[in-house]
Amino acid sequence: MPHGDLRTRRSVLGLMSGLAVSHTLEAQENTRSGESVKVPWSAGTERPKLKAPLHATDCHHHIYDARFPPDPKAVLKPAPATVPDYRLLQKRIGTTRNVIVQPSTYGVDNRCLVDSLRQFGTKNTRGVAVVNTSVTDAELKELDAAGVRGIRFNLQQAGATSIDMLATLAKRITPLGWHVQMNVSPEQIVAAQSAINALPCPVVFDHFGHTTVRGREDPAFSVIVKLLRANKGWLKLSGAYIDTKGPTYPESVPTAQAYVKEAPDRLVWGSDWPHPTADEKPDDAVLFDLLLQWAPDETERHHILVENPAKLYGFA
Repeated sequence: MPHGDLRTRRSVLGLMSGLAVSHTLEAQENTRSGESVKVPWSAGTERPKLKAPLHATDCHHHIYDARFPPDPKAVLKPAPATVPDYRLLQKRIGTTRNVIVQPSTYGVDNRCLVDSLRQFGTKNTRGVAVVNTSVTDAELKELDAAGVRGIRFNLQQAGATSIDMLATLAKRITPLGWHVQMNVSPEQIVAAQSAINALPCPVVFDHFGHTTVRGREDPAFSVIVKLLRANKGWLKLSGAYIDTKGPTYPESVPTAQAYVKEAPDRLVWGSDWPHPTADEKPDDAVLFDLLLQWAPDETERHHILVENPAKLYGFA
């Protein structure tokens, strides 16, 4: 299978970790400077009103690099959105930790993901890979050493994985301390709730579990909340622009506040940069500032941006 050469070199990772520290300090200094920043694949240039706390984490973004060919079956084939491009987003909104999510574009070829993790360094960056049942134990260990902490099932984009692989792969990744991440519709969540409840590892739902519009009225909301309260699930407050209308996404507010009320210690935030499904790119400062409405309490925002990601992804 096309995982490519995933052999990690600890000396390289150590060097990249050191570079990551300097980039963290640089991002914090640039954020304080107040200058406007133009970021590829993002509207606007202004800083967000919300000041990112130390170690604020973007738990969901992608990297696309022309050096790595897309999967032949891929539907989404965005233009390059590279590590240097993403550093500009960090400079603009003030986050210093990040989680790279393998996009559907590359199928189960995780070479771009691993290369990106090497560029960022493992101190402040983690990854979520995509694998199928042909992945070897050796490949899983190599991905773990590179900084991967979960595997993604993207059932919104047909391709590399299917729901029938869920139990088998979850069992294999549990000894590594990984989680399963799912980009699924509310209907799929309800239909698969028994299988999800039976998983031996945590499950992380992308983009509100796509319950953003209906909120508490969506049957999937209850399924998700039960998992969050049982400490078996996590939810990403991300992708508000996917299911609600901009430029300020007011429909997202009641649903986000409902999740914050139910389980503030099981939520994380993500930009979803470079917004691969959006023809008109959103303003990432606006997306970040939604947290002021979603979680008006500063302590709860700190949990969402700092403590919760540290626990989920193993940041120091």
